[in-house]
Amino acid sequence: MARSTVGLKAAMAVTGIIMVLFLIAHMYGNLKIFEGQLAFDTYSASLRTLGEPILPHGGALWILRIVLLASVIIHATAAITLWRRARAATGGKGSRRYESTAARRGVQRTYASFTLRWGGIVIALFVIYHLLHLTANVIAPGGASDSPYMRTINGFEIWWVVLSYAIALAALGFHLRHGMWAAFASLGANKSPERRRNLNIVAIVIALVITVGFLVPPVSVLFGWVA
Repeated sequence: MARSTVGLKAAMAVTGIIMVLFLIAHMYGNLKIFEGQLAFDTYSASLRTLGEPILPHGGALWILRIVLLASVIIHATAAITLWRRARAATGGKGSRRYESTAARRGVQRTYASFTLRWGGIVIALFVIYHLLHLTANVIAPGGASDSPYMRTINGFEIWWVVLSYAIALAALGFHLRHGMWAAFASLGANKSPERRRNLNIVAIVIALVITVGFLVPPVSVLFGWVA
């Protein structure tokens, strides 16, 4: 069952929801930049003391990282497996299968499938850059700092850094929009036309909230609304 197409789609849906919940929590933390350096740095430090003394210092953060890493691996593996099965089922022709009213030349690729695949790659590359920049403090456009607040300010004062984040966030928004809808479908939630319409609205709202929520801090720093 776990290796079946249905099982793989369900795995993608569940891991996708886990990552969406993380994004919402992460977005909330990012917005603390508007409360000033003390509040932002205190919030960042509190993530490492979460769960103490039951958990060791940084324990909860590592549990979260492991869960997220496992979710990413399962999500990506399932996506690649399903893509390979689709290729094999069409004799290696991929999206070119049959003619229809909407696809006169037989190309069945949808905008959703295109953004999900390539958007996922863009997001993966962005996450690596993001971690090296604001978490590991390895990449430091604008100047390195021990303060998470100052690392954020220094980086987002540079226009091309904000542009790169905006491009990645656009890819994330499209991925979330189509991914959330696909997750609802895989979990059997879209059983009626009315429910499909409602779930479509939910997917759009979630994608917009997360995309705009992540975009507000860098844009605000760039235009001097946060200093």
